[in-house]
Amino acid sequence: MSQRSSRLRAGRAGYTLIEIMTVLMIIAVLVGSVIYLLVGNVDVARTGRVDADFQAITTQLRTYEMMNMRMPSTSQGLEALVKRPGGEPAPRRWIQLLERVPLDPWGEPYQYSNPGKLNPRGFDLVSKGPDRQLGTEDDINNQTSAGN
Repeated sequence: MSQRSSRLRAGRAGYTLIEIMTVLMIIAVLVGSVIYLLVGNVDVARTGRVDADFQAITTQLRTYEMMNMRMPSTSQGLEALVKRPGGEPAPRRWIQLLERVPLDPWGEPYQYSNPGKLNPRGFDLVSKGPDRQLGTEDDINNQTSAGN
């Protein structure tokens, strides 16, 4: 009798496959929910980084303008903040204002134009955004007036 009762207890001591699968499905749903919620936060963080990059680049462009009485041309681009630009307008007093031109959070270069298309009296800075395509609704623009 004692052997029989010990065999019955041993057979009931483990978890069934159904119980294990149920726990794994609950864990998968929880992990999926957390990932889904974090994806939205990553997009907000990337947009925030673009705004911070726009402010930093704009500050250095304003410094360049104060030193040289004009902004770099579209052809000179943001590289004029990193190395002395060639071509016209030649800078009067050039110094390196950035170590390197930052890339947007999606790994693409920021687009600079002076005068701007969106802001003809100033310059445009544009990030291509998450789709990495210029001219789509995902673009993030900084419309800065040269007079502000």
